[in-house]
Amino acid sequence: MKQAKTFLLACCLMLALLPAKAQCGFHNDAFKSGEFLSYNLYYNWKFVWVKAGTASFSTVQSKRNGQPAWRSSLITRGNQKVDKMFVLRDTLLCYNTLDLEPIYYRKGAREGSRYTVDEVFYSYPNGKCHVKQHRQHGNGTHSWEQHTYNDCVFDMMSIFLRARSFNPTGWRKGHDVNFPMADGNGRYPARLRYEGKVNVKTDDGHTYRCLKLAYLENEKGEGFKKIVDFFVTDDKNHVPVRLDMHLRFGSAKAFLTGMKGTKSPITSRVK
Repeated sequence: MKQAKTFLLACCLMLALLPAKAQCGFHNDAFKSGEFLSYNLYYNWKFVWVKAGTASFSTVQSKRNGQPAWRSSLITRGNQKVDKMFVLRDTLLCYNTLDLEPIYYRKGAREGSRYTVDEVFYSYPNGKCHVKQHRQHGNGTHSWEQHTYNDCVFDMMSIFLRARSFNPTGWRKGHDVNFPMADGNGRYPARLRYEGKVNVKTDDGHTYRCLKLAYLENEKGEGFKKIVDFFVTDDKNHVPVRLDMHLRFGSAKAFLTGMKGTKSPITSRVK
């Protein structure tokens, strides 16, 4: 389950939702419809880094229940060589309003011999945030729960879209952004931590000036644990060009191989 969470570190059963209000909205400065990002995945196997597969992240303007919405999807695919060690087939999908309010989230993950599905359905009655959560467990059973909160709740995909428009000007190393995270089985504290600037060389042959962000979560109430380090371009797009993932079964990295349809010029490219 952690692998797809850390990969930013993405969702579509059509159920009716109440219209979303603006209480959980946020401005979008970072992306536009038609953005497509591609990555190479590497997995650390017995202290050796091996090519594990590929990933793609796309965002388009679409509709959800007849309303305009952002549709973002993340697909990871392991190759046959890595399949012999660990099967990886993850698909994440989310819908957000054009004001970046979460509407729907789905994660289908085949990791090893386990196949699980998480879903979160959002609505905003009377200025509150209502979530309906579904999990299909690895043994095929299903569980459902519903909660209403006074504050806003997010999933891994929706918080990633929102974070791309954060303005880090004035942030110092160690600056934290805290938020509640939801999946198909509950709600728990999470945070993004700013860890400074660094140059990163990627698999597209370029080097980028990047902001380093860490995603941490406290799912079991045992303290915050770092799940992934994100390296995003230090420009208006905040494109993730590298991810270092700390997984329960090892570690993995993702390096950008290509990008198209970005909203603003890539001014962070060093060479």
